[in-house]
Amino acid sequence: MENYLLSFSRGIPKVRPARILWRPASQGRRTRLLQHHFSIARVKWCLCFLLCLFCIVLPGKVSAETVKRHRWLPATVNKLPRWRGFNLLEKFSLGNERKPFLEEDFRLIAKLGFNFVRLPMDYRCWIRDGDWEQFDEATLREIDQAIEWGRQYGIHVCLNFHRAPGYTVAKPPEARDLWTDNEAQRVCALHWAMFARRYRGIPSERVSFNLINEPGAIDHKKYTAVVRRLVAAIRAEDPNRLIIADGVRWGTEPVPILNDAGIAQATRGYTPLEISHYQASWVGGERFARPSWPRVEAPGYLYGPMKKEWAVPMVIEGPFRKATELRLHVQVVSYFAKLVVEADGKVVLDKEFQCGPGEGEWKKSYYLSEFMIFQNFFDRDYTAAIPARTRQVIVHLAEGDWLLAGEMGLKQAGSSEDVLAFTSTWGRKPEAITWCPGAPEGPFKVQNIEDRQWLWQKCIMPWKEAEAMGIGVFVGEWGAFSRTPHDVTLRWMKDCLTNWKKASWGWALWNFRGSFGILDSGRDDVTYEEFEGHKLDRRMLDLLQRY
Repeated sequence: MENYLLSFSRGIPKVRPARILWRPASQGRRTRLLQHHFSIARVKWCLCFLLCLFCIVLPGKVSAETVKRHRWLPATVNKLPRWRGFNLLEKFSLGNERKPFLEEDFRLIAKLGFNFVRLPMDYRCWIRDGDWEQFDEATLREIDQAIEWGRQYGIHVCLNFHRAPGYTVAKPPEARDLWTDNEAQRVCALHWAMFARRYRGIPSERVSFNLINEPGAIDHKKYTAVVRRLVAAIRAEDPNRLIIADGVRWGTEPVPILNDAGIAQATRGYTPLEISHYQASWVGGERFARPSWPRVEAPGYLYGPMKKEWAVPMVIEGPFRKATELRLHVQVVSYFAKLVVEADGKVVLDKEFQCGPGEGEWKKSYYLSEFMIFQNFFDRDYTAAIPARTRQVIVHLAEGDWLLAGEMGLKQAGSSEDVLAFTSTWGRKPEAITWCPGAPEGPFKVQNIEDRQWLWQKCIMPWKEAEAMGIGVFVGEWGAFSRTPHDVTLRWMKDCLTNWKKASWGWALWNFRGSFGILDSGRDDVTYEEFEGHKLDRRMLDLLQRY
């Protein structure tokens, strides 16, 4: 009689043993049966072990987003992904007290379906004792942590110098000029080389570098020389890093001569400024008229004899069949202005504005030392009575410098007022306006309308030409300040998003939490929804998620 020895392996406790079937048959058959039943047992034990590992060993606080395998979007300088996300501002300026980035932001951004963050940073946050060649390791580890959270939550992280050694759009300005100063260029390159060395080996699908935030009205050749120097410093440490350069004129104008530099470029989504920065003090937005969208393009600047090359009157064609009140909302006056309104040649308003210091008819006074004049912010209405059967009204400055009107209202007895919001583009002369009260297409006819198509022509087409040269394009910042009326904001945002989707461009809203964001934006005209300890602008979130 043959003897058979069966060995048992040690398995996970409390797992039911596999059934063993033995029959006196050929040795080959007996061996195959035993191998079959033991393979089933091993599968069961492995499944039980994995279940225990996920339920017991992993910390309970780690979310499903953390442990799943992320699908990173391929990113090249010729074609950037259609990233969708936000700017995070913890190191936006030294005044933020060097706050660390928050894991909660990354978790919520991923939970809401977005995949990108841009970190606009002030280099002074990571230098020691004001020495711009000495780096603070503790602060750099906080940036390391942000990149690691990006990996955990499937979010691309883009590092940006919002204040670089030698340049910033913020205040105060840098002591040295990055575009002309060799020492500032050397130190700026030193900083980028440090980051390139630090993050070498991390794929560009996860991390990118955005060199300098919003260079101003810089000559293309000067800007290109600096960009190439910074790119060379990065490439010496990390030849494969994805690099993005902002366009000039504060990110609005592409730089085609950089098409051979092996980098992408970033634009902005703040046009028109009167909508995106209404009442934003850092750009003088308190001078802007209350915005609307879409809007007729009616320039609100009136220029006097001191600007004689632009001194063209504003003409409003009638006929004014009934007696009408014309209301002109005066925003800003420079130095001195004599405002005259004529109805068929008859003067119906003659008003002098003399700017000065202190208190007066104005709300604020500004002294421009470079011109040695005052400019006053009036923010007041002035009216003129237009007689019935007037055919044409002319508004002009008979004397002085310039005046900015925010809006005009025309009202006949027994009717509601028709309001025309003016644009505030410097150097644009007034254009003819035709008033058609009660017209179904609107009461005012002008030559141009600002709408989605206007945005495409003005903001997309120049960058599409750059894209055709092999330059990848991305919208690094955009959004509307919390004082812009919410309904206007959403209509304008929808048109921007529609254009960018059509162009296949990604975008990053400024910001996630705060006055441009979807959380805790402090708007007066929004009914917020409570969301994980924050006040959520649900309508704005829904709009972003659709695009």
